[in-house]
Amino acid sequence: MFKRTKILSSIAALATGMALSANISLANPEVGGAPMFESKTIVENAVNSKDHTTLVAAVKAAGLVDTLASPGPFTVFAPVNKGFEKLPAGTVETLLKPENKGQLTKVLTAHVVAGKMSASDLVRKAKANGGRYNMQAVSGDALTAVITGKALYLFDESGGASKITIADVNQSNGVIHVVDSVLVPR
Repeated sequence: MFKRTKILSSIAALATGMALSANISLANPEVGGAPMFESKTIVENAVNSKDHTTLVAAVKAAGLVDTLASPGPFTVFAPVNKGFEKLPAGTVETLLKPENKGQLTKVLTAHVVAGKMSASDLVRKAKANGGRYNMQAVSGDALTAVITGKALYLFDESGGASKITIADVNQSNGVIHVVDSVLVPR
């Protein structure tokens, strides 16, 4: 009986340790090889992600650093570098030119929604509306969250799709959902 109790206690301690480890990793997920901390802003975390160097350069070029460092809250659908690489050749370079700042700002703000919306919020709202949830980006463009199998996609007004690959990266001023493609406003 003592041996069985000791084994059960060891299993319970192991399970508790695993649960605590899981909570720690969920609270500070790594994105682009860097931990993301809930105590930091969207900008403070994004600059450390090696998968978001193009996005960070674009945010700086558009003059949106202060906005995305403000209290918010914001929901940001953050495309990875490979998402920018899917755009036609020369698109990123053209958008980064000072004379195209307005167009770049429009593209970037098409990835931002006012307020903090978790993936479960998006899924719940989509399920309540037949698998689709329409929202408005800060740019004024429409975004639609769509449940496809076990994945959650965002569609832009042009019909382009972007899959959420890492959800619920909580920040002090909102939440980031990492996406695999750039959303293109009309």
